Amino acid sequence: MKIAVVGAGAMGSVYAGLLGDSGNEVWAVDSWAEHVEAIRARGLVVEGASGNRTVRVDATTDPAEVGPCELVVIATKAMHVQEAAAAAQPLLGPDTVVLPIQNGLGSADRVAAVLGEERVAIGVVGGFGASIVAPGHVHHNGWELVRIGERHGPVTPRIEHVAEVWSRAGFRVETYDDVDRLVWEKLVCNVCFSATCAILELTIGEVLDDADAWSVASGCAREAYDVARARGIALSFDEPDAYARAFGEAIRPARPSMLLDLLAGRPSEIDVINGAIPPAAREVGLQAPVNATVSALVRAKSASA
Repeated sequence: MKIAVVGAGAMGSVYAGLLGDSGNEVWAVDSWAEHVEAIRARGLVVEGASGNRTVRVDATTDPAEVGPCELVVIATKAMHVQEAAAAAQPLLGPDTVVLPIQNGLGSADRVAAVLGEERVAIGVVGGFGASIVAPGHVHHNGWELVRIGERHGPVTPRIEHVAEVWSRAGFRVETYDDVDRLVWEKLVCNVCFSATCAILELTIGEVLDDADAWSVASGCAREAYDVARARGIALSFDEPDAYARAFGEAIRPARPSMLLDLLAGRPSEIDVINGAIPPAAREVGLQAPVNATVSALVRAKSASA
């Protein structure tokens, strides 16, 4: 399959490397010229839970260089998806599937508004704990689950085909008929760790081991769980604390991307992760005070950096 990964940051580079290593024609498309040049010169180094490898993939800063692809993975941060979707226009052919994979709520809707409802599926990935080591070099602490589904309705043959491509690359893949379940099961884990780790500058394991930090993190998870259930979403678990803890235990050394963004002085995804829970709660007559508080603290910390 010819695949373009738009946004070859930490997670996007893991996708590009492993998909390329399994025999696909993969293009890493990113605006970070130094990263692109390193991949061109030396290959893409992917280390961590999937093993250590150097993969020869194509890389460019110009999507027009790539041509039409069968699959376009949009792996930018949530705040950049509309820009990435517009830049992806030259990558589209008549049957291209566009798979946005972001944290939080709303990214697939924004991509569909730019590229068309019929092209866009949705992906949710968790349990990787990826980071950039150096240009052309990424590391990931875990290698957990890739969830794929249509934005509306049951799994289709094209979703099954895309899932098979990811599965052949070694990813553990599940397809979903219920996209809301797909999104909210990941969101419960995201809200658990993202803001708490960012505020305290702790790894996921350090939050798990600190009773006070865990009380805040698990409170965020419980609020998200309560909102999901009130919205009628059929989550696969009844104990959000245990579900989120099991997720975190698999990637204890990881630092969530929200923490990495704050440390690097970059904008964070707070508004689509913890910050998305209070308004979603109000829509179903609930409150989410823990998520509201940690969101305010992340925004304040970001503003003072």
